[in-house]
Amino acid sequence: MRRALSILRRRRDGTFSPFPGRRWPAGLARVVSTGAFVWMFAIVPGTAGSPELPNLPTSRTDLSAEDLARVTAITRPTTDFSKPEQFEPMQGGAGTSRKRINQDAFSQSSANLTFEEEGTFKLGNGLFRKLWVSSPSSTQASDGLGPLFNARACQSCHLKDGRGHPPEGNADATSMFFRLARQAETEEEKQALADRKVLNFPDPVYGGQLQDLAVPGLAGEGRMTISYEEIPVRLADGTALSLRKPAYGLTDLASGPLDAGTTLSPRVTPQMIGLGLVEQIHPADILAKADPDDRNGDGISGRPSIVRDELSGELTLGRFGWKAQTPSIRQQSADAFAGDIGISTPEVPKHWGDCTEAEKECLALPNGVQERLGAVEAPPPVMDLVTFYSQNLAVPVRRDVGNADVLAGKKVFYELGCASCHTPKFVTRRDAPNKAQAFQLIWPYSDFLLHDLGEGLADGQTVGDASGTEWRTPPLWGIGLTKRVNGHTFFLHDGRARNLTEAILWHGGEAQKARDSFAALAGREREALVKFLESL
Repeated sequence: MRRALSILRRRRDGTFSPFPGRRWPAGLARVVSTGAFVWMFAIVPGTAGSPELPNLPTSRTDLSAEDLARVTAITRPTTDFSKPEQFEPMQGGAGTSRKRINQDAFSQSSANLTFEEEGTFKLGNGLFRKLWVSSPSSTQASDGLGPLFNARACQSCHLKDGRGHPPEGNADATSMFFRLARQAETEEEKQALADRKVLNFPDPVYGGQLQDLAVPGLAGEGRMTISYEEIPVRLADGTALSLRKPAYGLTDLASGPLDAGTTLSPRVTPQMIGLGLVEQIHPADILAKADPDDRNGDGISGRPSIVRDELSGELTLGRFGWKAQTPSIRQQSADAFAGDIGISTPEVPKHWGDCTEAEKECLALPNGVQERLGAVEAPPPVMDLVTFYSQNLAVPVRRDVGNADVLAGKKVFYELGCASCHTPKFVTRRDAPNKAQAFQLIWPYSDFLLHDLGEGLADGQTVGDASGTEWRTPPLWGIGLTKRVNGHTFFLHDGRARNLTEAILWHGGEAQKARDSFAALAGREREALVKFLESL
């Protein structure tokens, strides 16, 4: 992707005009106020209207000059690690939950919702927990499960609105599943990818996701198998550790083998907190951090994921999902209804979920559409409520921000270069549709870009712009409460890491330098870094 360096001047009335004939040195982006203008020296990824970034804004058009200066100042990376930063405990801005930290820490509503919105949130919570049933059923409003599915409710995958885990011992795989995809094979398919009409192509028999469960009278598609190889690691100070390297497979396939070109990508379900705030980060702030050609020479070359919004048909910025393949929470919810539960929505009107034409027994079963409720199994009011709920799960308040070890660990985090991808702070759009998410200083610790993390973490599956070695930087807020909420400490896209130290040591590719620097630390410094992460 091409990067263009340009200089714009922002008039006091909020409009912009170019400053012709000027270019600013690579790596610089700043705002300078001079007389009638605020000069915006901006590194702009791509160009508006280009095939890479079609009509995506490259500046904060939602802000006045004064607001822009404030945002620039407050989001500047800190250099003072002697004390907490201003507002640092409030990770989710004014919506941060200050309620008691317990197993329900990820299930609280944004603290700045109105009384009426609290009611809407609770209704959405009820639908998020709703158990769907197979058709036909006397509970007609709950008809439509499957026929093939991974779970009966959203909450079954997003346990306590938190992080999923790989199956351990006799535990089921409800919060982990396989994505199935193959590369383009024909010129027509290659063109569809180039036009971003699709992200990739499903297995011709089993579809885009392996469903291990089915309604009565139908067999699930198959079961995942996982085995681990222990890989010894010795750190610079002599500490001996072990990383577990997973190997994945399938058994009990109901309709024969997968296509020879189909890849398996294991995914654990991510936590749900702060999604509405992420949705309201201005695209320009994410694009400004992209450096696909590594022009500044720091070894980090994050790329934006440009996807087609299935609701509008327009190309836009993907920011949700392990590969940043989804542009909005509503689309993410609709995809999950179809793929995970087998429920049709106005956005994805697939009454038989992920069943393919090859799975004729599945397609022969009844669906749950009730004409009096609409043309799909989950009509618009259901989607409205589930989307609102997902947008307003609060980020918990930070703990121990002033602790000496936490501050020391924060300093190590910055010195290792972790903040190059895990961007600490953003200020959300002032023109957000819901006031609760508008103009909030938030601390997600992610740039929401795609990064190559090396062959060690590769799944070999291309998803839109993301290659088989690329992953979206996951937000870190709430990561220290995983044990409290979900009863485990499994991290990364497939839960292979059993703790935060292992998660760091799995980093490769663009993060190899930071990983190696971490491995070279003294034990006390490593412990301080982990303590900082546990405070998030």
